[in-house]
Amino acid sequence: MSNNDIRNYLPHRYPFLLIDKILDFKKHDSLRAQKNVSNNEPCFQGHFPDYPVFPGVLILEAMAQATALLDFKSNNRDRENLLYYFVGIDKARFKKPVFPGDIMIIDVNLIQSKKDVYKFDASCKVDDIIVCSAELLGAIRDKNDT
Repeated sequence: MSNNDIRNYLPHRYPFLLIDKILDFKKHDSLRAQKNVSNNEPCFQGHFPDYPVFPGVLILEAMAQATALLDFKSNNRDRENLLYYFVGIDKARFKKPVFPGDIMIIDVNLIQSKKDVYKFDASCKVDDIIVCSAELLGAIRDKNDT
């Protein structure tokens, strides 16, 4: 699935759309995605100009966007009226920094679902080495609910 297709599933847009490609997908089970970390990412202007490191919070956000893609692709949801919210992080660990030029491979696996809340095991690798892992929670909500 290309970046243009991804934009049909996620409401995010540049510079906050953090998934470039879907590499693999198993309905209601797992998804593998790719994020190409480029030198011109806006975050590198301040994090850190002399030693650019991709922020951990953006790695987690990319992983959360992958969970949203897994949900929306698996469940034929009404994307006009529903949003997928990132609602929790457990057991997050950062193992290595991510730099410009790295290609992040993100794997998310559905662990559990209760009503409209979903729990995922997620990991992010660069060159087959885990740089981040976490359990992520997401929830489906109507856009009109406040």
